Amino acid sequence: MGTYEVQVLDSFQNQTYADGQAGALYGRKKPLVNASRKPGEWQTYDIIFKRPLFDQDGKITRRATFTVLHNGVLVQNHTVLSGGTGWNGPHAATEYKAHAQKLPFKLQDHGNPVRFRNVWIRPLED
Repeated sequence: MGTYEVQVLDSFQNQTYADGQAGALYGRKKPLVNASRKPGEWQTYDIIFKRPLFDQDGKITRRATFTVLHNGVLVQNHTVLSGGTGWNGPHAATEYKAHAQKLPFKLQDHGNPVRFRNVWIRPLED
């Protein structure tokens, strides 16, 4: 939705900052464990995301939650967000701002060689 980010990057034996490693909710919550495979091996992510809900005045009525399995290992367990994700500068973590109920998602690479395959999106009932 352009506001909530799960980190997807090479964290195998990588000393990056905790809430920036693979499986982190960027700038908000480090993963429970580093489940990264070696570079060159396919990584898998199963992400269950419940979007936040807002009332007609734009006030939050339900916070966003993430459950994430990285390579079959639970790394985020129904983690509740207190706003958008991000790090320092213009992409810093934010308070909730009302937005549409449905928005696109994106896969990014930050300029690193990354390939995605077998991407599934399955809407779940609230």
